Amino acid sequence: MGIQKISEKTGFTSLEIKVISFLFVVFAAGFILKTFILNDSSNSKEVKFDYSVQDSLFEAAGIENFMDSTGNAGDKNVDYKQEVLDFRKPDFDSRKTEMTLAEKSINLNSADVKILEQLPGIGPKTAAKIIEYRQSIGKFKILDELLKVKGIGNSKFSKIKKYLYIE
Repeated sequence: MGIQKISEKTGFTSLEIKVISFLFVVFAAGFILKTFILNDSSNSKEVKFDYSVQDSLFEAAGIENFMDSTGNAGDKNVDYKQEVLDFRKPDFDSRKTEMTLAEKSINLNSADVKILEQLPGIGPKTAAKIIEYRQSIGKFKILDELLKVKGIGNSKFSKIKKYLYIE
């Protein structure tokens, strides 16, 4: 029976019949090879590994440092189910990319609003107030004058003073 006759009876093309025949022959050869030739249990060698040395080192390191009282690793209490089921799409455009400022990198007498906003805790309104105060007094002479700006207290000043210098 030729491929043409099989093609007419099954509705498959000759190429499809060749592929199916090839897969059948490979499957049958693999089955025969696995079942009758490679299934000789006398030749199989079972390899066993001895992990007693690694186990003793782990125990000697103090497993209590790694486990909490319930036997679970770590001390972080996380609701993983909630994290997995959180399907909100992250809005990467709206997040501010935080720039790390170097110490003494902003000249207080020449900085504009955008530069002052990079300081921790300084928003657009406070930056504008700093510039207004600078224009009213001419120039800052010492950094402590910044405490006279409304919205800047001791705590905020202590956070930002390391990034500022006066020229």
